[in-house]
Amino acid sequence: MVHGRQDKLISAGLLAILIGFAFLSLFPVLSLLVASLSPASDLMRYGLAPELFFSSFDLENYRVIFGPEGSRYWTWYLNSIIVSSMLIALSLFFSSMVGYALAMYEFPGKRFIFIMVLLVLMIPFEIMMLPLFQLVITLGLIDTYFGTILPLIVAPVAVFFFRQYSLGLPKEVMEAARVDGCTEYGIFFRIMVPLMLPSFAAMAIFQGLISWNNFLWPLLVLRSNDMLTLPIGLATLLTPYGTNYQLLFAGAMLSIVPIVILFLVFQRYFIAGLMSGSVKG
Repeated sequence: MVHGRQDKLISAGLLAILIGFAFLSLFPVLSLLVASLSPASDLMRYGLAPELFFSSFDLENYRVIFGPEGSRYWTWYLNSIIVSSMLIALSLFFSSMVGYALAMYEFPGKRFIFIMVLLVLMIPFEIMMLPLFQLVITLGLIDTYFGTILPLIVAPVAVFFFRQYSLGLPKEVMEAARVDGCTEYGIFFRIMVPLMLPSFAAMAIFQGLISWNNFLWPLLVLRSNDMLTLPIGLATLLTPYGTNYQLLFAGAMLSIVPIVILFLVFQRYFIAGLMSGSVKG
C-alpha cells in the first residue's frame, strides 16, 4: 500500500516536471502568439515584456497581413514552400538511393565513400559555403530556386540515416525478387521503398525543417525581392529606420503552420523512423 502511494507520488512528480518542461518549450510560441495579437503601439511600448500579456488583443495584425500590404509576405511564403517542397522531394529521392546502395551492395570503394560521407558530415557548412557559392556562380544558378537547394540535395546526414535504416532491411527479399526477374531499380522502388516509409517520413520532417528555416545560404544566393524566402523576407522588416511589427509577428506566427502540418502528416512514422535509423547497423 505504501509502495503504491509512493509510486503514484513519483509518477505525479515526474508528470509535473514534464509539464513544466513542455510549458518552457512552448513559451516562445506563446509569446509570439500574444505579440501577433497585440496592437503595434503596445509592441513598440512594451516589446515582449510581461505587460504585453495583459494588453488588449485584436486581429488587426492579421488583417494587415491578409490585405494589400501583405502581398510581398505571401510571395516570400510561396517561395519557401516551393524551395522546401523541391528540397524534400529531391533529397529523399537521391539520398535514399545512395544510402540504400551503401547498405545493400558490395562494390569497390564502398568503405571509402562511406568514410567521405562521415567526414563531410563533420565539416561545418560555413566552411563549405565559399566553394559552393563559386559553384553556383559557375553554373549560373544565382537568384534561382535550384541554386538555393543545391547544397542540400544529397545531404550527408540524410545519406547516413538511410544507410543505417537500410541495414535492417531483409536481403532475402532482394534475392527472391531477383529470382522472379525483377530489376535492381524495381526491387528498390517496388519493394524496398514501401519498407522504408518510416525513414522517408522522418527525413521529410527533418529536411523540411532545415529548408524552411534556412537563412544564411539563401541570403547569399538570392538577390531580387520576389525570390526571397520567408526567413530573409521577415528579416528585411527589421531596419534601422523602424520595424513593421504588424507584418513581422503575425508573419512569424503563420510561418509555423507548414512545419506543424508536415509533422502531423508524418507523425506516426516519425518516432519509428528515428529509432530504427539510430540503432541498426
